[in-house]
Amino acid sequence: MKKVYATAAEAIADVDHGAVIMFGGFFSNGSPTNLILALAEKGTKNVTAISNNIGLVDRLDILCQNKQLRKFIGAFPFRATSQGRPPIQEAFLAKEVEVEVVPMGTFVERIRAGGAGIGGFYTPTGIDTVAAEGKEERTINGVRYLLEMPLKADFAFIKAFKADTMGNLIYRGSMRNFNPIMATAARITIADVEEIVEVGELDPEVIITPGIFVDRIVKGPKHDPDGFD
Repeated sequence: MKKVYATAAEAIADVDHGAVIMFGGFFSNGSPTNLILALAEKGTKNVTAISNNIGLVDRLDILCQNKQLRKFIGAFPFRATSQGRPPIQEAFLAKEVEVEVVPMGTFVERIRAGGAGIGGFYTPTGIDTVAAEGKEERTINGVRYLLEMPLKADFAFIKAFKADTMGNLIYRGSMRNFNPIMATAARITIADVEEIVEVGELDPEVIITPGIFVDRIVKGPKHDPDGFD
């Protein structure tokens, strides 16, 4: 099965309008920039983006500016800036984009549940806040909990340091944030990597994401706008 693609454009060629996409990265750290830019150029519309944040050196803002987003699900959609409101906030206020804010720990666990095939889980996080609106509440051993549902996606766009041709991945530094868990929770996982080697060249002790979770790999230029990647 071919996993190595020549360009990011080829790797995302079947990402159609209305796709649900997970984007790895914590701010700019470990963000799949080459795949994001390819998606912006492709012009896919009505995307539901699942990501920790948007627009903090991660290039996801470009999808908002291009009016490609329908919904954003994540922990940190808005930010204070001296340049005024960020594009996602402007789009939200104009009712062009729906935003679902999820506490970060709950966000990660919902993705893990999606990858593990778990139907839902109870957490006390968010009780008596806006995060509780519309959710089932249950008291267990005297503690109030909210029912949270798993997050899954059509595609996961993730960033890794190095891959072999079978899709086994290793990460560098803080690339190992949301990327490994997102790789498990999508129908198709596409990895933006800095280096591709032959099978057997990676130390199996440092492989974090097994190739069984990775469908496509593309090597692209390194983006380091603020020294974070």
